Amino acid sequence: QVQLVESGGGSVQAGGSLRLSCVAYANAGSTYAMGWFRQGPDNEREAVAVIDSVGILTYADSAKGRFTISRDNAKNTLYLQMNSLRPDDTAVYYCAAELRWRVRFPLRADEYTYWGQGTQVTVSS
Repeated sequence: QVQLVESGGGSVQAGGSLRLSCVAYANAGSTYAMGWFRQGPDNEREAVAVIDSVGILTYADSAKGRFTISRDNAKNTLYLQMNSLRPDDTAVYYCAAELRWRVRFPLRADEYTYWGQGTQVTVSS
């Protein structure tokens, strides 16, 4: 069993930055692929960025050049640095984890079993 706890959301103006954190309990960091997904009002949950246990990164087009995903396996913590935020980045951001060997399509939300409770990010214009 894996428990994921996100933090770091908030409200910023367009162009601002936020850093999200996700602590994974039950020693999930070293053998799990982990990622960030988001869900805006009336939208499906979509991928933002994923990093597997050996550091391979995958970004959604919307995140490329603006967001950086990283992980600290010693701290079992996943991060998402978000820069140049736009109003259309407004969403609830979720941390997800899955055993690395089970993930074939890392940007698909249905590949992941474990989810955090979500943290709200609001970007105003």
